Amino acid sequence: MAVTRIAAVAAHFGADIARALDKITSIVDRLAHDGVDLLVLPDATLGGYIGDLRNPDPATGPEAIDPDGPEIRLLCRLAGAMTICIGYAEYADSTRYNAAVCLTGDGVLGRHRKVHQPAGEHLAYAAGDRFAAFDTPIGRLGMLIDYDKTFPESARVLALDGARTIAALSAWPASVTDRASRMPNDRQSRLFDLYDQARAAENQIVLASSNQTGITGNLRFLGQAKVVGPGGDILSRTWSKGGLALADIDVDAEVERARRVLRHLDERRVDTYHNLMTDKGGH
Repeated sequence: MAVTRIAAVAAHFGADIARALDKITSIVDRLAHDGVDLLVLPDATLGGYIGDLRNPDPATGPEAIDPDGPEIRLLCRLAGAMTICIGYAEYADSTRYNAAVCLTGDGVLGRHRKVHQPAGEHLAYAAGDRFAAFDTPIGRLGMLIDYDKTFPESARVLALDGARTIAALSAWPASVTDRASRMPNDRQSRLFDLYDQARAAENQIVLASSNQTGITGNLRFLGQAKVVGPGGDILSRTWSKGGLALADIDVDAEVERARRVLRHLDERRVDTYHNLMTDKGGH
């Protein structure tokens, strides 16, 4: 039995990259001692997130860094044998992206640029254009960045590409249009959990979901980090405050168990999904 220890983080990371790196160093040191194999940090861990979804100001937004720059190289040195997924603002080819990188002490294993953009986020970042899984020491893995997981196709493409674990990195706020007095009653809080469980269950994979906490600008982040099994069951979770969702799971064994009778990926009827590749009008 090859058990993987997965840790998904709920924490606040602001604009100060140096401070974030210090905080990450402490987290990695502690979790390495605890035998964590996969660490999933939130979206925008390095540099923080925009403070306004409706009208973000790119001039005052998160600092964007080189995807092969000193910060990423430092994280590789810190990681050692641990596989780490982390979100940051990327600057490449004179363009800013909301991005994530997966790495170990051996170097970068995979990258993702957020594809789906809510509200005014396109004013601060360009959109990515693909989803791809990649091999890691803990098995084949794919990444999503917050709003990506709203769309079933995102996780499905990764699962079809062989991902048995998906890291969903978020800077996901409470509702900005209909604030609830209590976080559990917030519409976005319910959707955040629903999407995590649905994406895991419909693809019969393991999903590790991280998120920011605290407040940035007019956004109040939800937390709610969790590890979800391939049946959609929450194995470990945090609530709205900072914390760590930690779960030990034999990923291959649990995925195969979930797929023993019903194998969702194999039982699709792609010949009937005639409008998936058409334009918005269905033509």
